[in-house]
Amino acid sequence: MNSQAGINLDISSDSIVDRVYEQLKAMAISYEFKPGERLNEGELAKRLGVSRTPLREALNRLNTEGFLRFTPGKGFFCRELDAHEIFDLYELRKSLEIASVRLAIKRAKDEDIDALLAFLQATGPDPGERSSVELVELDETFHERLMAMSGNAEMLRVLRNVNARIRFVRWIDMDRINRSNTQAEHRAVVEGLKARDEETCVTVLEKHIDRRLDRITSAIKEGYAQIYMPAARG
Repeated sequence: MNSQAGINLDISSDSIVDRVYEQLKAMAISYEFKPGERLNEGELAKRLGVSRTPLREALNRLNTEGFLRFTPGKGFFCRELDAHEIFDLYELRKSLEIASVRLAIKRAKDEDIDALLAFLQATGPDPGERSSVELVELDETFHERLMAMSGNAEMLRVLRNVNARIRFVRWIDMDRINRSNTQAEHRAVVEGLKARDEETCVTVLEKHIDRRLDRITSAIKEGYAQIYMPAARG
């Protein structure tokens, strides 16, 4: 009886940590905390309605995953918007996706490829009334479904982390992108995959994901303006 109660307590504790983790992750991604800001654990615990223990577990997890920074003796801080870090993450994303599409050439099922082409058709090249947040979500969905066809779950896990860490900059960058062009590139990659044409897939993905440091720096400047002079981003 006591053993079962202990198991239930552990499950409940894990559930609280997961909930707090997701709430704090969303706040960190959207820079609800200001860059470089020290997080007040007491205020956060009160705001989220939890004790310090699950809060600290969630904060440690976010620090390990690169969403927050921790300084011994000082505490947890919101990460800065650092152009070189974002550039490195884009390079990592490009390397991951190129490696995974090479695996997908060998492993992808035709029905999964056709389903991804249908997804592109359904979401269309026209952004319509979608916000930049919605467009980035669609784009992430496409790239994650493409990577899933590699059959490598660890690559996909890393990609999701990278996507979340560059998401704020991508919201801004999305406003500068011609969606018709990006959707055409998406289609070219998937059609290349269907034809088992590795060279086409790799060439298009390299061009599609690549971001110059100056473009990232420009997006970050705009990001700081949005953080400190917030406007509705729909």
